Amino acid sequence: MPNILDKINNPNDIKEIPKEEYGELAQEIRDFLLERISEHGGHLASNLGVVELTMALHIFMDFPKDQLIWDVGHQAYTHKILTGRKSGFDTLREFGGMSGFPKCKESDADAFNTGHSSTSISAALGIARARDLKAGDEKVVAVIGDGALSGGMAFEALNNAARMKTNMIIILNDNNMSISENVGGMSTYLGKLRTDARYDNLKTGVEHAILKVPQIGDAVMGSMRKVKESVKRLMVPGMLFEDMGITYLGPIDGHNIDSILTMLRRAQMVKGTALIHVVTKKGKGYRFAERFPTRFHGVNPFCIETGKGNSKKTSQSYTDIFSEELVSLAEKNDRITAITAAMPSGTGLSLFKEKFPKRFTDVGIAEEHAVTYAAGMAKMGMIPVVAIYSTFLQRAYDQILHDVCLGKLPVVFAIDRAGIVGNDGETHQGVFDISFLGNIPNLTIMAPKNAIELRKMLQFAVELGEPVAIRYPRGTAYLGLEDKIEPLKKGKAEVIFKGDTVAIMAVGSMVKHAENARELLKERGVDATVINVRFIKPFDEELVKQLAKNHKIIVTMEENMENGGFGQMISSCICHNELQVKHINISVKDQFVEHGKVYELYKMLGFDSQSVVEKIMNKLDEMR
Repeated sequence: MPNILDKINNPNDIKEIPKEEYGELAQEIRDFLLERISEHGGHLASNLGVVELTMALHIFMDFPKDQLIWDVGHQAYTHKILTGRKSGFDTLREFGGMSGFPKCKESDADAFNTGHSSTSISAALGIARARDLKAGDEKVVAVIGDGALSGGMAFEALNNAARMKTNMIIILNDNNMSISENVGGMSTYLGKLRTDARYDNLKTGVEHAILKVPQIGDAVMGSMRKVKESVKRLMVPGMLFEDMGITYLGPIDGHNIDSILTMLRRAQMVKGTALIHVVTKKGKGYRFAERFPTRFHGVNPFCIETGKGNSKKTSQSYTDIFSEELVSLAEKNDRITAITAAMPSGTGLSLFKEKFPKRFTDVGIAEEHAVTYAAGMAKMGMIPVVAIYSTFLQRAYDQILHDVCLGKLPVVFAIDRAGIVGNDGETHQGVFDISFLGNIPNLTIMAPKNAIELRKMLQFAVELGEPVAIRYPRGTAYLGLEDKIEPLKKGKAEVIFKGDTVAIMAVGSMVKHAENARELLKERGVDATVINVRFIKPFDEELVKQLAKNHKIIVTMEENMENGGFGQMISSCICHNELQVKHINISVKDQFVEHGKVYELYKMLGFDSQSVVEKIMNKLDEMR
């Protein structure tokens, strides 16, 4: 007997599925997700939690005409299935394959490219406003999680949506908050009552009749409105949204398709923006994901029966090293505090939280606030360490510049996932931080070549008494070159191997690749100098001048954009000092880096040792 899922091969095919088969279809989708994600990795718990919600949205909307915007977008797997992309899951998050996030270039049914949090309401409001200006009739729906709603941009969008009065639906996907049945039932009832057309007509008629009563009409109506608002404040949990001018509906069961559809249809009748509060269970249908939703948020391939990963972790990651060293330093210095933006586990701060709960702060998805909050702590003599992924630190640029560096406050930025991160792709590659931080005065930027150097740099940073950023990559910490650790001195690089003709200046994670390139160059008769840059800003300008005297080529290697990167700093130094030396800049050119395994992306970008050697040999041939 064929599966129901086999009948869905194009957008809107779900509309042909009989209502009595919805439950079976939901189970087939969960089984499909489990099978594919266990094979390829990806975001599991969040996708299992929105199966029925996504089905209801697809029954309610028409694709690609209608516009559905997913916040973050890692929960859009069911949406991809229902828009005819089942086969794409065989290459999920692989190089050249299907993205784990919505991508407009991948399907017309993906309304907006997403990957970062708290953006969906703003994008949806812009789409809805454009629709109104063009006299269109598309439905516009934004899906945002309760966590993402803590982001300041989401509140800015809510405020604007209330003022603009354009027709739009916001789905608040609440997979964390516990709501008792009586409050939930009463709230749902009041939500239906407030959006019922007959009620609206009756209410409007009564108001008009009372207002016509001579002398006392206005007073009576004012009193009635006050009573009404008092009752609503007492009974309706969504008064925050109501006070902003947004109609609040719910909470409702996010796994009941009928309930969701009923509320969607009522929300569509609202004049202005309506917010539907749905309660879902993250990881629903898979007991391990239900029990450990954080662990099953983003997963590598795993065994469905046991929930365990297929590969054993044998070495510590840079995040692990950072975590251990920060706790060690905090044990000796009670001025050290730790701050994260909703990612204590991902940034390695869970251990700090366990050891020093009073000195730990999770601000939620609010990177801008995290940085200025840290600045306030630093102003009062504390040493805040802000741990944020490189791609998310982009959101706090103004706060870093204005609130931390302008006042030269001793905030330490632990920039995790710096460089190429792999399968999450364009929205998550950490290849911009050197460019956007490198032009800020008073900020020292460092990058460690291995595990030991990360420990040393964190020690240096908390003692410096100035703004410091340490960028380190995702994945296993490099353990090589541990016998080559010189004391850190601000602005000074470390010469690891001395040679001639070619000098390779490598930033952080690129040092091991420079070491490999040196060995390959030896086979070609070239003895290269290898430098561990250590300090990206201020960099070792005197060393650059020395290298130019006895080398024909200076090569810079970094996992960052060419524009504004370390290589351009060196190029500028060569130009300003009129140094007679050629320069090869190994960096990301003017492009966004797609998803794929790190080694595949290295080869594509020309970062692998063989590609670097070929560029060097070609340049030497040109110079002969």
